[in-house]
Amino acid sequence: MSKQSSTCQCLFQKKCEPLQIFTDVNNVFHERKPVILRGQDIGNVTETWSSVDYLAEKGGTKPVKIHVSPVPQMDFINKNFAYKAAEETHKEFFISEGEKYYLRALGDDVRKDIADIKVQFPELASDLIIPDLFPKDRFFSSVFRIASKGLQLWTHYDVMDNILIQISGRKRVVLFDPADAHNLYLNGDKSEVLDIDNPDPEKFPKFYAATRYEGELEPGDILFIPALWFHNVVSLDFGVAVNVFWKHLEDNMYDNKDIYGNKDLQPAARAMQIVDRAIKTLEELPPVYRDFYARRLVSKIESKCYNKTHVS
Repeated sequence: MSKQSSTCQCLFQKKCEPLQIFTDVNNVFHERKPVILRGQDIGNVTETWSSVDYLAEKGGTKPVKIHVSPVPQMDFINKNFAYKAAEETHKEFFISEGEKYYLRALGDDVRKDIADIKVQFPELASDLIIPDLFPKDRFFSSVFRIASKGLQLWTHYDVMDNILIQISGRKRVVLFDPADAHNLYLNGDKSEVLDIDNPDPEKFPKFYAATRYEGELEPGDILFIPALWFHNVVSLDFGVAVNVFWKHLEDNMYDNKDIYGNKDLQPAARAMQIVDRAIKTLEELPPVYRDFYARRLVSKIESKCYNKTHVS
């Protein structure tokens, strides 16, 4: 059974699709599109984790670092935030009076260990039931997240399928199809467009051609984010969530040193390196010739590699 989330209220009204809401998970992953799952059994976390005192008690004394941003829109490209050690009692602001906080839990060794709520926060994890939505042997990580009201995370993609389990607070989610990558002004895996609701039409004109998929998560909802789908989230309230990632491709496709699950797949990374070398080689040509052969390369890649079911 499915229904649509509320109608998009945005400047992209003609290119905005409401996310589908499903209560039955059968076959929802096969279409490779984001959906909201509602009514799944995730334990009693929506009650217990709604208490900050409970989170502090069960979270233990484990030290964590948080992102502190003076503005609601966090920019991971230009790093408009600082990393600060969370304090048991925090009476003074770190940067400014209206600063926003964001916790993305890490592994014990941030350079080697993958985030897993069962390892880093076992007492909290005992409250949570992760729905059986993927083979257990394909599990990669489970990331504990806390965000201030109003905080907006940058638009980016991940290379693994994942679910975002919203436990407390509401969250607005906006997603973009991988086929719209050429409209999103990418810098690595991130979009340079911070204000997706009011993008600068002179600086980001192609962004208006992208179709956005929008919905609102309530406590207990689960958002399925297929690999490569760009996503941007705004915490409408103080919120707690858990992200669970899994490998839906063969292990050899992934970088075995990637502890965050956001490095490009091995063949894609090699292809990017080849493209970088091709660009450097084309720079040896005079401008007119460089333009001509660059267009030939783009045309060749488009004809050989683009998914023909996607219409630009």
